[in-house]
Amino acid sequence: MNNTHIYDSDINPVLEKATSEDLAPLVGYIEKKFSQDLTYSEAYKAHSPEHTQYFDLIAKEIRDMGGNSFANLKRGEGPSYSEIVYDVGKKLKASVIKGARIEDNEAAILEAILKKAFEQMSEAEKAELFESLDSSGGLSKGAMTSAALITLFRSGGFYSYQLTLIIANQIAKIILGRGLMFATNTTIVRTASTLAGPVGWAITGVWTAVDLAGPAFSVTIPCVVHIAMLRKSQQAVYCSSCNTMLINDNVKFCPECGTKQ
Repeated sequence: MNNTHIYDSDINPVLEKATSEDLAPLVGYIEKKFSQDLTYSEAYKAHSPEHTQYFDLIAKEIRDMGGNSFANLKRGEGPSYSEIVYDVGKKLKASVIKGARIEDNEAAILEAILKKAFEQMSEAEKAELFESLDSSGGLSKGAMTSAALITLFRSGGFYSYQLTLIIANQIAKIILGRGLMFATNTTIVRTASTLAGPVGWAITGVWTAVDLAGPAFSVTIPCVVHIAMLRKSQQAVYCSSCNTMLINDNVKFCPECGTKQ
């Protein structure tokens, strides 16, 4: 299926693997922008809400929104997705590097949001955060510091995905008025529900503090966070029996069903 010849290897493969439920928040963010073309396309009119039928147009629209209309017209398409991620990172004062791997710059953005959120949390909320993360198994007790949280995030696997999911979910609530559709993973749902309070309010403060005067950022920031979450989900390791996301690929038994991995 090709609705457009425009292609970007940093975004199209992720959206192509996504479900319509996965893509729905991206469409919601795009629809919030007055100057968008997606909802006027023939593919959208024919297939919505089956967003998988025009994932390539969603990718194109996100890129178009990340660039100046005159520059887009001149080059025939929007800036590369890696440029958009870099711009979002600079806006959020994240440690992004031009030309770095897309996963590294996405991680830098998520870390910047986590750090800002953590700084706004009370000691009680920090304790609740670490306790809630520990319910998914195996965290050592230590100082509840920003550095400890970032180390946990950088460890990858389930904990990193959990934290990314909470950020993406809260941004969806703020902008779309509704959270994300969680996969049937009881550990994620349980922890996400617990973290909604302490992390949710903090991220709300971070989000409202961001200057969204540049109209593109009201779309590109939430889209970049959501796509980073989808990328982590697609790269994760899952239980061969119940499909629960595992903490890492060294886990011997599934924490949900007990199946040997």
